[in-house]
Amino acid sequence: MKVEKLSTNRVKYTFEVTSDEFEHGLDHAFDHVQKDVELKGFRKGHVPRKVYETKFGVESLYEEAINHVLHHKYHEAQQHPDFEIVGQPDVNVDFANIKRGESFEVSFDAPVKPEVKLGEYKGVEVKDMKTDVTESEVNAEIKSLLGQKSELVLKEEGALEHGDTAIFDFEGFLKGEAFEGGKAENYQLEIGSGQFIPGFEEQMIGMTTGEEKDLNVTFPEQYQAENLAGQDVVFKVKLHEIKTKNLPELNDEFVKSLEKENVNTVEELKAVTKKELEDKKKTEVENTITNEVINKVVNAAELDIPEVMVEDEIKQYKDNVANQAKQYGLEYEMFLQMNGITPEQFDEQVKVESEKRVRTTLVIEEIAKVEGITATEDELKAKYEELAAQYKMEVDEIKKYIPASILEKDVLIQKAYQFVIDNAKRV
Repeated sequence: MKVEKLSTNRVKYTFEVTSDEFEHGLDHAFDHVQKDVELKGFRKGHVPRKVYETKFGVESLYEEAINHVLHHKYHEAQQHPDFEIVGQPDVNVDFANIKRGESFEVSFDAPVKPEVKLGEYKGVEVKDMKTDVTESEVNAEIKSLLGQKSELVLKEEGALEHGDTAIFDFEGFLKGEAFEGGKAENYQLEIGSGQFIPGFEEQMIGMTTGEEKDLNVTFPEQYQAENLAGQDVVFKVKLHEIKTKNLPELNDEFVKSLEKENVNTVEELKAVTKKELEDKKKTEVENTITNEVINKVVNAAELDIPEVMVEDEIKQYKDNVANQAKQYGLEYEMFLQMNGITPEQFDEQVKVESEKRVRTTLVIEEIAKVEGITATEDELKAKYEELAAQYKMEVDEIKKYIPASILEKDVLIQKAYQFVIDNAKRV
């Protein structure tokens, strides 16, 4: 096998096919077609080889024979230690020069994992972030907790404010004509919740019970109803009632009603709330710093990704989304619509994210290779046990579905990720 590097992500493999190898391919080709051959004087599938070749010519077997030979040669190419084929190859065969009993050459060029030229990946500088939690943040969290336990009561006096709940009728008009789906009676809406299009809730603030008002708003450009997208409309509203939240009093009795373990007083609630906020903030900070470090490392690297790798990632991503939609009993496009995105926007988003994932994986794999990072037997064992617990299966059963080579790759990537993060400098 002769291997020629065509570019940083494509390799040409050239093979000599011996006369014996080609004859083996012809035997395979005849075995494949014989079962369907019918000739006068012979039962179907029992035509002798010599009779077949006299009638149809041995050349009729060449294409199938070459495919069989190439299958074996492709497997041989996949074993090459320096390159990993990642997509279907382009095959080059000169059928005019193929003769039975003589050796000949075949070749194919295939996309391979690209060369990765690493940039800076050790000592990457990132700005550190504080994880301190202030007293005002604790108080805000507890106030939110009180809000969850609050009751709505009728507001006898005063105007509608942010946080109040309005009970009202509304009807929408486009160019003076009422439009479908734009009408409701006794609708309940918490002002500031952002449930309605921008400008609607803000213009209701200040209204009083019994008041009627016209609200001038504009639908978003990407609104799901195409006839309303980007359109200026008028909503006629009539406010029937205003309700406000009646917050419970913050005392030890309220704290006990929450039934939190080992939390019985206001001071204990504040302490545990502060700890929860600190843990949450630390996780958020670590995730933010990790993303920043990895992005810097990936952007500093040079590589030319084969298109097929991105296409495979896109297909896998979309298949996962389609399966998720199916689990909810929804059509693919409806599922996207309910998540506030059009198919066109989703396609563009998936393309960008898929390329980023492929690029990141290739860079992290190269770091693992350069740094000599390996997966130990204990790490693989722990990974199998983790999966077995997750899927409630025996380890031996998991091994039937997930080979060690796949888990080894996962462990290597995780360790390389951690290596990069551990070697970053927080300034």
